Amino acid sequence: MTNQNSDNTPNNQPVHVIRHGVISASIWRQETDKGSLFNVTFQRSYKDGDSWKNSTSFGRNNLLVVSLIAARAFEWIGNQPRRLQP
Repeated sequence: MTNQNSDNTPNNQPVHVIRHGVISASIWRQETDKGSLFNVTFQRSYKDGDSWKNSTSFGRNNLLVVSLIAARAFEWIGNQPRRLQP
């Protein structure tokens, strides 16, 4: 599995990406008055002719990888410091 990390990402970019083969999870941070909240989206890349596309639909053979990536995302989010606003 490959982890990609970026602390200074624009608002429209994930703060962290976890990949395994064609399956990836993007972790998004939202700052609130109660601190950081995180959401995770999962996607599957596939090739359509000469171009790569993404889908949020997963087949039976992808589900174990999705669950493993979800566990890694859960762990990554849990290791992030709480940023409470004063």
